[in-house]
Amino acid sequence: MGSDVDDDGCTSPDRHLMRAGYALDGEDGCIADARHHAAAFLDQAHAVHHLPVSDRARELTRLVVSELVTNALKYAPGPVLMELRIDAHAVDVVVWDSDPTVPAARASDPDRVGQHGLEIVKAVTEALFTEQEPVGKRITARIALLEPPLVRGT
Repeated sequence: MGSDVDDDGCTSPDRHLMRAGYALDGEDGCIADARHHAAAFLDQAHAVHHLPVSDRARELTRLVVSELVTNALKYAPGPVLMELRIDAHAVDVVVWDSDPTVPAARASDPDRVGQHGLEIVKAVTEALFTEQEPVGKRITARIALLEPPLVRGT
């Protein structure tokens, strides 16, 4: 019996309960549209598959979508594709763009204005990884559907 988890910690594609893809044109309102697609996708996953989607997961998914799509539109020429995938435990936000450059979070600098998007995404996701493609790159961010349990000190 094969494992349902890839080496990178994400569920293999055949284990996702739902998937949806979106082509983003970069026009005004495109980022807001991507956030609306994410919210509707989570609503559908909850309604159809009865998945528990916490308010935290809903807000973090919208935030991650906004940050990743904004960066793709800002730094890569051409189209941006977004895919959403969900299993019983997490939602994956996958954004593809045509720039092969792998992004890196910048060193912490409280005086820096802006350019904190990747830092934010890394802080709120279970996993974040980039795959270089024959053309461009694919960034995948994984967000837990339920809030992690509190760890109590002794």
